[in-house]
Amino acid sequence: MEYIPREQLISDLQDSFKPIMEKYHVDDIGVFEEEGQDDYYYAGYTVRKNGKVYMVHLPFRKNEQGHLAPAKEKWTVETDDADDRDMSGHDNLDDVFQELFH
Repeated sequence: MEYIPREQLISDLQDSFKPIMEKYHVDDIGVFEEEGQDDYYYAGYTVRKNGKVYMVHLPFRKNEQGHLAPAKEKWTVETDDADDRDMSGHDNLDDVFQELFH
């Protein structure tokens, strides 16, 4: 498991904003971050399209230095609507956005 600094992960996510916005015609995009239990950390995107907000993220493990490594390569989608269920198990972002926007 290769750990990288949190700042590098955030920079990598930010570098992909424009291609995601252009490919999927989202209204807005930002970085999603959430501390989990124990050494888990969740990072990905907050995406807004057609008035709905989606948090699309991967699980990471955090070491003593605060560096992060992917815990598993499956994307999870949450919404800001408490009635919606989380969708997990997506292999890549194309799968996520195809399900959300098509």
